[in-house]
Amino acid sequence: MNEVKAKPVNEQSTLPTDLKDLILFNDDVNTFDYVIRCLIEVCNHTAEQAEQCAIIAHFKGKCPVKSGSFDELKPLADELTRRLLTVEIQ
Repeated sequence: MNEVKAKPVNEQSTLPTDLKDLILFNDDVNTFDYVIRCLIEVCNHTAEQAEQCAIIAHFKGKCPVKSGSFDELKPLADELTRRLLTVEIQ
């Protein structure tokens, strides 16, 4: 019987990074079109992705719009906030 041996693990490449989510919250101020445009311009969403996120945030109160490290998400959160969207990194 052949024995399968586990390969040594390189801890740096296999450990998950500390991923965070950029959460978009619903508001009663911004239009769907404006939110969609912001998500396309800031988060590089496709039109379909941005529309779905806007719809989810509208009906559920919030929607994760991007995942990544805090350092990756912070500039996006700052820009969306500058554009008067309500976001949070969680």
